[in-house]
Amino acid sequence: MKNRAILVLMDGLGYDTAIERLGYMEGLVRHGQARRWRMRAALPSLSRPCYETVHTGVAPHDHGITSNDLVRTSSQQSIFHVVRAAGGTTAAAAFSWFSELYNRAPYDPVSDVEIDDQAQTIQHGRFYTHADYPDYELFLRAAVLATRFRPDFMLVHPMGADTIGHRHGGKSSHYANKALELDNQLAVHVPRWREAGYHVFVTADHGMDEHGNHGGAIDIHTLVPFYHVGHATGGIAEDEAPQTSVAPTVLRAMGLAPAAGMRSPALG
Repeated sequence: MKNRAILVLMDGLGYDTAIERLGYMEGLVRHGQARRWRMRAALPSLSRPCYETVHTGVAPHDHGITSNDLVRTSSQQSIFHVVRAAGGTTAAAAFSWFSELYNRAPYDPVSDVEIDDQAQTIQHGRFYTHADYPDYELFLRAAVLATRFRPDFMLVHPMGADTIGHRHGGKSSHYANKALELDNQLAVHVPRWREAGYHVFVTADHGMDEHGNHGGAIDIHTLVPFYHVGHATGGIAEDEAPQTSVAPTVLRAMGLAPAAGMRSPALG
């Protein structure tokens, strides 16, 4: 495998808040060390449907995960599947819904909370079930996975922005401060992952409105950032990008061809 990649999926962090509050990430963009796109999330702009779209490049009305209440494993080829088929190693520090999508459903909090199983799609998993699970601890778990197993592809999925947004609204000081906390975690861990040879991608599944909700088609629900740390030119892309381009973009950076269902182009 040509390259390794880490995808940080910041749950519920909208575009405007990201570019205003992620000072470390925006510094990388300004210094040509990362490229940033304005990305349009899939519809409905809910977590489980968008998780599947991010990892498979397929829209919800095609992949069939159209509600947070639909609990089943994915029927599509995801980034995890493609990396496994190429002989690579996969890992995730993420919410339990990812275990349900790509390993087995329903999630068993005793059997599935820690997975080290070469037969699974996500071979090394550290999953959590409570939305208040601290982002700091989540990033530490991811750092341990990266150091111990050196996965070819790893998902890092902090839930803090989504949790705070639902509780206080996407226009609140609490939400803005959570974005600053996330940026600090990225500032600690991204340099280490880059030194270890990873391409690092940072994005979100959906945004958050002032009422503490998402799921609709309005901009505040659907516009999210997409950063590629390690991009050859850096800077800010002019064109808006679809969320269906995440999976082929990550795979291309790894030197892998997209799955047949990943029909959107990789981002340049």
